[in-house]
Amino acid sequence: MAFETLIGRRYVRARSGTRFVSFISVISMLGVAIGITVLIVVLSVVNGFERELTDRLLAMSSHATIEGMQGRLDYWPSRREEANQSPRVLASAPYIEAQALAAATQSLSGVILRGVDPALEADVADLARLTADGSFDALMPRAYRVIIGEELAAALDVGVGDKLTMMLAEGTVTPAGILPRLRGFTVAGIFRAGMYEFDRRYAFVHIDDAARLLRMGEDVTGLRLQVDNLFDASAIAREVAVAQGGGVLISDWTRRHGAFFRSIQITKSILAVILMLVIAVAAFNIVSTLVMVVRSKRSDIAILRTLGASKSSILGIFVTQGALIGVVGAFAGVALGALVSLNLETIVASVEATFGITLLAADVYFISDLPSDLRWKDVLQVVGVALILVFAATLYPAWRASQTKPAEELRFE
Repeated sequence: MAFETLIGRRYVRARSGTRFVSFISVISMLGVAIGITVLIVVLSVVNGFERELTDRLLAMSSHATIEGMQGRLDYWPSRREEANQSPRVLASAPYIEAQALAAATQSLSGVILRGVDPALEADVADLARLTADGSFDALMPRAYRVIIGEELAAALDVGVGDKLTMMLAEGTVTPAGILPRLRGFTVAGIFRAGMYEFDRRYAFVHIDDAARLLRMGEDVTGLRLQVDNLFDASAIAREVAVAQGGGVLISDWTRRHGAFFRSIQITKSILAVILMLVIAVAAFNIVSTLVMVVRSKRSDIAILRTLGASKSSILGIFVTQGALIGVVGAFAGVALGALVSLNLETIVASVEATFGITLLAADVYFISDLPSDLRWKDVLQVVGVALILVFAATLYPAWRASQTKPAEELRFE
């Protein structure tokens, strides 16, 4: 071991008369460790939100859609066959969608009524897996059954087997005036997507029942597409629409829900910058630590210089000390941050159960759980920037130490 490294390591440990300096070194380590821990946990939570948002959105909505210009898409079986011939389209399914008012007992709620074919819908969405009570396969033509979200079921105070009435904005003209179009449905299942927007607003019925209720005839609202690369969904939907001769509206998951993902990326970037400043403050605490060490070790430095140590050796001693403080703090922060991130959901559940609080309101944050997704790429970036800041913080005190003049320091010894 080089003597610079040996002496730098010894200066970190406590000695008689220097316990205060060593205490400050420990505080500097803790500052770096806590800053890195917080940044890793926050980035993991943001990554978790992004992952959960993607999974839950795509479990309920398709990668892309092709709709008719006036809300009607004709000749959909042939259009579906043409879409499935594209090598980049994995599956497609028709759907009918409209806004309605759901009524049960004395409760009312606006809903998005979506008619689907259960056999085809399973290829583009995963609603069957999300159906916690009842069965998605219970949707059959002319059975007039409906599957609703758990938040909607709670708002209407209904369960599986209960009745509710769907009222459409389109009315029927009678001699007594315009009457709203009504139809009774039986609740056949309750799903939980984990996103308030879906659990509170959506109601699924069989596509034949929706067609009869909305008087669509043989038409549908559009086709939902499952593609091989969700990030190319827009381009693939455009290719399918052009191949069918155009005259349709195309959309994809980035257009419908892009604001969520943009806000997450912006939030992640802002939080990373802000919390990196916390690490910078902790790293520059090392400056004050090394300055005090240099002042207390001036005699030692002078003796080393007298014995033949060069300025670069003195510089190396204090760079080693500062780097050791930073590296130990960084690795402690990584270990603690990874431990918290990997067990965050359990920790949050324990805190909520202990104090009887809810950290995330589902109707505000769309997701009722606090997810965490630890990505080692982010960890490496955090540690890399932290170590750069630490090494930068050691340079000035170490340079000042190397400029110590032995004759002046030893004059009164």
